[in-house]
Amino acid sequence: MIRLRADHVLAWAGADHVLLRDGEVAVDGGRIVAVGPRTTAAPGVEVVELGAALLMPGLIDLDALADIDHALLDSFGDPQLARDLNWSQRYAADGPREVFSRAEKAFVRRYAFVQLLLHGVTTAMPIAAETHSGWAETYDEAVDMADEARALGLRCYLGPSYRSGVNVVRADGTAAVWWDEAAGRAGFDGAVRFARLLRERGDDLLRPVLLPCRIETVTDELLTATAEAARTLDVKVRLHCLQGVGERARLAEQGRGDPLSVLARTGLLGGRLLVPHGIHLDAHSSVGAGTDRDLARLAAHQVSVIHCPLTSARYGSAMETFARYRAAGVNIALGTDSFPPDLVRGMDFGVNLAKVQSGRLDTATPADYVRAATVAGARALGRADLGRIAPGAQADLVAFALDDLRDGVLDDPVRTLLNNSSARAARLSMVAGRVVVRDGRVPGVDAAALRARAQELFGRMKAGYGVRDRRGRSPEHLFPPSFPLS
Repeated sequence: MIRLRADHVLAWAGADHVLLRDGEVAVDGGRIVAVGPRTTAAPGVEVVELGAALLMPGLIDLDALADIDHALLDSFGDPQLARDLNWSQRYAADGPREVFSRAEKAFVRRYAFVQLLLHGVTTAMPIAAETHSGWAETYDEAVDMADEARALGLRCYLGPSYRSGVNVVRADGTAAVWWDEAAGRAGFDGAVRFARLLRERGDDLLRPVLLPCRIETVTDELLTATAEAARTLDVKVRLHCLQGVGERARLAEQGRGDPLSVLARTGLLGGRLLVPHGIHLDAHSSVGAGTDRDLARLAAHQVSVIHCPLTSARYGSAMETFARYRAAGVNIALGTDSFPPDLVRGMDFGVNLAKVQSGRLDTATPADYVRAATVAGARALGRADLGRIAPGAQADLVAFALDDLRDGVLDDPVRTLLNNSSARAARLSMVAGRVVVRDGRVPGVDAAALRARAQELFGRMKAGYGVRDRRGRSPEHLFPPSFPLS
């Protein structure tokens, strides 16, 4: 038994979160057993005094970076450079190569999972760029990922990514898709095999999910097989779609129609589907239809959208709008999708972007975004035992400190956290009753060594872009400094 005490506890009252002052959460056997005012602890019961902190449900990140930061490299260039950072068609034809060994990839996953824990994420559905792989993720790499997550105590929904094609850039700078359907089928077979392995292990912290890549790089045949496998295995599917105008152009070139038509035709349009970004619907100004038919279909089929407000803005797009999706009945969960995996920054960015879009201060509140990061994420996963502090729920908790002088004065703890702080204020995190972050550190992790090794691998990752570039440019040309070096 352990009792966590904090000045502010975000408790569950049956239909919504409520703020409890001077509260206490009792944990036993990996579950929450009691929530309420502070009590006198019995002898032998461990008591953790968190003081000036907000103790809340652990954050749920359903598009969680499992990679070394790439937004430092690819989020500032002109449109042509953005295309050029894909594989060149020549590179794909010659046979792509692995940038990292299997052991190095396992290290990268460990590095990323530590980052997630340090930012208050307790449930993650990882994503890594396939850019640096020979094709996509493999069964063996997924096994390594599961081992790393389990060792750290992170709750994960896992599977190797797979794809039938890859976005490439031709010699003339135009975009295309390079196909290898045999590699796609082999990747899918590995994903199904891995899902069965996790089921056989019976580890509640690690559950399987099917992770086809971007919709324009997966054939209808493989998407149909994915939908059938998801029903057979009773798992969720995450598919990146509705995330860019380029995606719609590639689908049109392939004669496949719009994204929702593909989802419906292949059997994926349903409650098992999670869609990261979900931005470029017929409601979006980039599409121009000006209707809410796509939103209505997503809501009617209980598709969850994984909203990544900070990352979307970094790449020049935005949901139109959070309030519009919510009014249509779409379940909106959250993801980070890039570094840092800071959902507090993401929530604050989303709130303020909604204000700009609507011209109103109340169109999307901090409370709305906290729900998205907790109970809506749990709803997307079909987990009533996550995303809330209530008796019987999983003891997945995070305490964000509110006593840093740089945060200013304290008013409402939720607004103060989002307005004035960041997820780096995570003081303590717990997953299934196990403390995975204490005093801002992950037990057993040498942070300095982790950082040094990650920096070394980042340098190799950066160099790989020059190898793949259609014009053979060096990383120094592709990624110039913000100001000239003297």
